[in-house]
Amino acid sequence: MKKTCLYVAFLAVFGFSGVQAAVAKNIDSDCTYNGIKLYGKVKIVTSFPDIKVQKVNAFQNLSVQMVDVFPDVCGKWQIVDTFPDFTVQFVNAFPDITIKEVTAFPGIN
Repeated sequence: MKKTCLYVAFLAVFGFSGVQAAVAKNIDSDCTYNGIKLYGKVKIVTSFPDIKVQKVNAFQNLSVQMVDVFPDVCGKWQIVDTFPDFTVQFVNAFPDITIKEVTAFPGIN
């Protein structure tokens, strides 16, 4: 019984962290994902996105602040319908990156 509990705890701690770490590697220190800047004008789509995004409450890869103007800092997104810098699709599983919406201090976590 003790070994099973320890094994489950080990998987919960290291397995979950391993998945998050694998996703986090995709965001470069210059705030890009596969060459796409993670700030700017963003269009939300339901298919064929540039990036698949999952919203989370903790352990996010990127803190995102939604703004109306000047999305020129890492993590600042302005939602638009036309002329986006990149497109995102919100998913519940297998995201490219995870985000948490914040009201201040956007950026890489």
